[in-house]
Order: sequence, then structure tokens, then C-alpha cells
Amino acid sequence: MHKLALIFLFVLAFVSYEVSAQPYKTLVAPINKDTSTSLYSITLNSNEKYVIDINAPFLWFICPFPSPPVPCSSLECIQGRTYLSGLCSSSNNIYIHGRCTCTVTPVNPVTKTCAPAQLTYKDLIISWTNGKNPTNVIKFNRLSVSCAPKSLLQSLPRGTNGIAGLSWAPLALSTQLTPSNHGLTKKFAICLPSASGARGVVFFGDGPYYLMSRTQLDVRSILSYTPLLKRDNSQEYFIGVKGISVNGKPTKIPPVAFEFDSLGHGGVQLSSVVPYTTLRSDIYRSFLYEFSMATRGIPRAKNVSPFDLCLKTNNATGWSPVGLRVPQIDLELGNGKKWTIFGANSMKQISNDVACLAFVDGGKAAQRAVVIGSYQIENNFLLFDLASSTLGFSSSLLLSRTTCGNFNFNYGVGA
Repeated sequence: MHKLALIFLFVLAFVSYEVSAQPYKTLVAPINKDTSTSLYSITLNSNEKYVIDINAPFLWFICPFPSPPVPCSSLECIQGRTYLSGLCSSSNNIYIHGRCTCTVTPVNPVTKTCAPAQLTYKDLIISWTNGKNPTNVIKFNRLSVSCAPKSLLQSLPRGTNGIAGLSWAPLALSTQLTPSNHGLTKKFAICLPSASGARGVVFFGDGPYYLMSRTQLDVRSILSYTPLLKRDNSQEYFIGVKGISVNGKPTKIPPVAFEFDSLGHGGVQLSSVVPYTTLRSDIYRSFLYEFSMATRGIPRAKNVSPFDLCLKTNNATGWSPVGLRVPQIDLELGNGKKWTIFGANSMKQISNDVACLAFVDGGKAAQRAVVIGSYQIENNFLLFDLASSTLGFSSSLLLSRTTCGNFNFNYGVGA
């Protein structure tokens, strides 16, 4: 048996699950980046990896057969079927030996494929934390999750067990792992690593959330906040944006361009599975023009798909603690706050001397005005407060001389 698995079982054997004796109110798990797919996975049950999709309604995995069905008349079935995907051709509940089996629609967010599948139960084990280290573990029994066929794993990282949904939906892990009877508040935080060799971190609960810097940094102290927006009957996360500035200069994009239209199209969505921030063509063209003008003193390199502006970095103005020295990009948020994107998150290094603006054109008919992609949120700390519908965000942690890879995953009581 793998050494880490033995250690985990040793810890599990001696842990008490008595909540009354648990002084901590936050859970923690590692996040790993797969560089070949630009997807990020959370590890649960010691060695099971699930790709994080912050907009998916539940966890799905390849179930053993048979798996216990969730009754069609249960609240969990009703909740799961609230978010049936239009990508599936059929989603009716089915009867097996005269018994109704709850059917839901797990989706692969990369291939945009769907398969009707059985809602079932699964136990999940995750660590408690004092904010500085994992301390012990807790087992959540009989969480409602979806089965899925193996074909739905296509294009996901090798060794992946399925998808972990962290959306608004009641069967998402963001809700099922934060039950009030365990003293947990409906909050979760993600911090995506920028490299496969560093483990990022996901927290469930109120914190604190410490990352190692020159001193122990509770990231809550550096967060700004903006409202999380929710569309009717949607589990996706949106924020209000009224403009984009480049090097302090506003682009000529009217605030209405970021709003929802009467059909529910538009808006600014957050995503953990879209690799690069994607802008509808009218927004993209204006943004690209302003960034191109702001970097006109830097020699161009040949464009590399899917990017439309690449620079010769050996002739650029050099590097800073937050990446390549290029004009900063500010998302002007609806409540007056700014989410600043520095070179580490705006420029994708293609080779030693070429970097490209890591934003892409989503087309004229894009469903969303903007989808903020995972590259732009690497080494940014995002706190989703579902109870107050608020997003806390740090901008680049490099400004605070730390990264998402600086949580101490060694078991202990913390210093």
C-alpha cells in the first residue's frame, strides 16, 4: 500500500468524529494542477481526485455496481433534478424492479457531453484545519452524488475520478460539506496553483486561512469584497462588472455591455474549467486595442493560437514580483472595487522570449459577456460566502509574497 495511504489510515484510525470535541470550524483539502489540460483537482478520501468545477451542481464519479439509489420522492432527488442539463437527450426517472430510481444529468464541462445517470450515496473523508495545518479528519456519510459512465471522463486528467461541483446548488460540495450542525458556515475558498509541482488549497468554512509568507498570513486580512450575483434557477457564479481599464485608462466599453439581457444572456461569470478569460467579441476588440496601444513600445512576436497579441519579452521592460512588467488590467466592479490583474495572470509565457496576452475572443454570439478563466485566478485567493452572496478576492498573492502553494499540509497542531 502507498505510504501516504498508510499514514492517512493511521490518522483515520485514531481520530474522533465527535463534533462536540472539535474546536475547529474549517475543512481543508489540496488542489493539484494538471498542466496538460489546465484543469485543477481536489483530493478527497486520501487519494480520489475530482476536477473542480465551481459551476457544477454536484459531485459525479464512476460508481461501483450496484450502488444504492436515492428515492425519487426524496428531497435530494428533487434538488438534483432541479438542475437537469439540456445537453442530455433524456432525463426521465426510471423504474427498476418496480422501484423508481432518481435520474440526474452529470456533465463533462470540457467536452460538453452529458449522460443520464443514477443519483446515489457516497461517503467522503476530508481534513479539519486550524487554518495553518490539517489537524484530523472527518467522515461525511451518505452524501448525495451522481454516478456517471466512464465515457464522461474523456479529456479529463488521467487518474481523475470525476467532477466536484462547488456551485450554489444544494447538492454541491460547497453546501453538503458545510452543514450547520458541524458548526460550519456556508463558505468555501479556492486558491489555484500555477504549477503542477505546487499544491493549491480549498477551504470549507469560516477560516482562518493561513498561507506561509515572511510570517503566517491570514488571507482574510487582504481581501476585497464584491456581491456574488445569481440568476434565477442557475447554479453559476457571476459578479457585476461595469468596465475594464488598461494602465489606468478606461476602455471604450459601455457598462451595459457586461449586463444580462432579457433572455438571460451576458453577465460576467467565474469559471474554474475555462482556461483563459473569454470576452464577447465587442468587448474583446476594445480591450485588445487598448492593451496593444499600451504595449506599443514592446516588439511583437508571432501570434500563438489561441492568442492574438504576443510580445518579445527579452525586449520588454523586465520582470516584477507580480510577473512581466506590462500594463496592469483592472476589472471595474459594480460596487466600486477593482480586481487588478498583473503580468503573472495576464501574460502566458510561451517560450523564454515570447509571452502572449492570455485573453481570448469568445465570438459575437458568446452566451456570456465575460468568463473569467482559471489562468487569471491562479495565485489569487477567492472566498465564496454563499450565506451573504459575497465574493472575497485578493488579486495576486505575489503582492503579499506568498502563493496558493504555501499552505502547510503537514498534519499537526500548527504553530
